[in-house]
Amino acid sequence: MSNPTHSTFGIALLFLGIALCGRTEEAFQNYRSGFDRDVLALQVLLDRQNLSCNCIDGVWGPRTEVALLTWQVINGLPPTGVPTAEILETLGRDAPDVLTSYIVTERDHADLGPFPEAWEERARLPALRYTTILEMFAERGHATERLIQRLNPEARWPNPPVGTVLTLPNPTPAVRVRAGSIRISLARTEVTVFDARGQLVALFPCSIARDKAKRPVGDLTVRTTALNPDYTYDPQLFFPGSANTSKLKIPPGPNNPVGTAWISLSLQGYGIHGTPFPEQIGRAESKGCFRLTNWNAEKLLRMVSAGTPIEIEED
Repeated sequence: MSNPTHSTFGIALLFLGIALCGRTEEAFQNYRSGFDRDVLALQVLLDRQNLSCNCIDGVWGPRTEVALLTWQVINGLPPTGVPTAEILETLGRDAPDVLTSYIVTERDHADLGPFPEAWEERARLPALRYTTILEMFAERGHATERLIQRLNPEARWPNPPVGTVLTLPNPTPAVRVRAGSIRISLARTEVTVFDARGQLVALFPCSIARDKAKRPVGDLTVRTTALNPDYTYDPQLFFPGSANTSKLKIPPGPNNPVGTAWISLSLQGYGIHGTPFPEQIGRAESKGCFRLTNWNAEKLLRMVSAGTPIEIEED
């Protein structure tokens, strides 16, 4: 996904004194009780470190805690999993604001498209685009649709008109790293990336196969990668034994079944890829591959190369 375009006039942070502005003792009060702006700031800043909670939503949960714990371990700090103002200060030092503004354009509306139920109709389209402005900017902000609505309660959702000024999470710039190896935990449904020295550098939640028999375990490697791939629909994969045996070529786009990134693995038919449904990541629901949000799949694709080793473990 492309990153949100920044308006020239910028935006004042909606945080009235988060740690980035020098707040100390007031940070993270009642952070476990629903939406919290400090949690939102933390999620954005961790996302820039390639430590993903999956979809940024401003709500504390297990994925955010794991991302924080991982950051603490990487930085040699006690792994408490407890957020503090000092952590926000460290993560946000010399960093852009965690929120930005964006003005909806005619091009944004032109980039929308349908998402038919029938595979045959999907195959006839030039691309599987976003269906709404809400979906588009949730993905660009690495966020849930609910968060985008929460930050912009006056907007006419799901398709605010051209000229509407939106407030969005700003998950850029992300730290650039190269993968020396990858580890996938089936039990924790997460992908961890290590550099050539064995240092942990990235964490991405993932979905795994619903059928345990289709979950690979052991050592694999990256074979090839592709941005904005098409997809071959095989009805026998979805409806085994049916009379329909005609395969279809499904066009690329964020609503393609494998999303906007495909990392082919050395085990035939298996890969790591994106998804049209980012808020569902973390469940056991795939046919066998490993699903990430589109933005995390793209990040991972840019970290790897052919031959990058992957270890898949059950625990």
